[in-house]
Amino acid sequence: MQRTRWGRWFAGVAVVSLIVLGCARSSGATSAPTTAGSSAGPVASGSAPAGSPAVAAATCKGDGTKGTVKMMINQWVGAAANVAVAQCLLQQMGYKVQTSTLAEEVAWQGFSTGEVDVILENWGHPELEKKYIQTDKLAQDAGPNGVTGIIGWYVPGWMVEKYPDITDYKNLNKYADLFKTSESGDKGQFLGSDPTFVQYDEALIANLGLNFKDVFSGSEAATITAFQQADKNKTPLIGYFYDPQWLQNEIKLVQVKLPAYTPGCDADLKKVACDYPPYILNKIVRTKFMDTAGDAATFLKNFKWGNADQNSVADAITNKNMSPEDAAKQWIDANQATWQAWMP
Repeated sequence: MQRTRWGRWFAGVAVVSLIVLGCARSSGATSAPTTAGSSAGPVASGSAPAGSPAVAAATCKGDGTKGTVKMMINQWVGAAANVAVAQCLLQQMGYKVQTSTLAEEVAWQGFSTGEVDVILENWGHPELEKKYIQTDKLAQDAGPNGVTGIIGWYVPGWMVEKYPDITDYKNLNKYADLFKTSESGDKGQFLGSDPTFVQYDEALIANLGLNFKDVFSGSEAATITAFQQADKNKTPLIGYFYDPQWLQNEIKLVQVKLPAYTPGCDADLKKVACDYPPYILNKIVRTKFMDTAGDAATFLKNFKWGNADQNSVADAITNKNMSPEDAAKQWIDANQATWQAWMP
């Protein structure tokens, strides 16, 4: 999912409809990881410890008397999974939750208008953090959400079996002809995703001297379809992808090794010639909301789960025909030990 960077799917509009119909009858937005660093690691999940009191099955229902929480859903299914679980539990706590789907950068504007209280999965926009958090003080960092974002270049697993050295970027030019399309002309096609995602592939291609052309798919859903078809039909494909993303559990994708990331190597996006950093995804909240949010503020600060948790809910939404609410209920019922630690 830099996913405005890096998801992680809904089958495009159909999925957005699932979010709208299944959860709060509205949907979410886009923005990229902000903090690079070491992996956060999945939060332990599972049923409540032996001897703990039984917890009633999730209902996602409440009287809504404790106030309203306005949550933004990014334009990838993993972000919808975050919101579905948080929304369900907040509603059971007595809050009314309103959701909306916005592009990542547009969502940040909601901190000044009051239209957005919470972004649960920020893939990092340093310039937006500087403006809204440091300068205007309209928002604040509410800590990591437990998910580590990995953005990179991927090829289908079958290609690695047939061309074992293709995972080293230094060998890509000798395979460029395999990837030619009508859109890439005499160069190999590199499939970008949504152009609003955090990405600097065009600069990487130029600075690494690769005979490829960056062609955007236009959306996460289109990229997923392209990788599924490339895997099924054994057609060559190289493109931008990320984890967490449920597709990583469905088909084998292998990451291409780019020059190793070092702090600051991506400071100048015109000169960047290194891999994407690991992103410790965090939560951004509206300052005025948090000042009066009470139990909701505590819950949001404590909200923290792992890549596997998010992928399981995203997979249920996308591939098991479950509404976001039902997928959230299923995860909540099976992972009491995890979410009970979020409670005030």
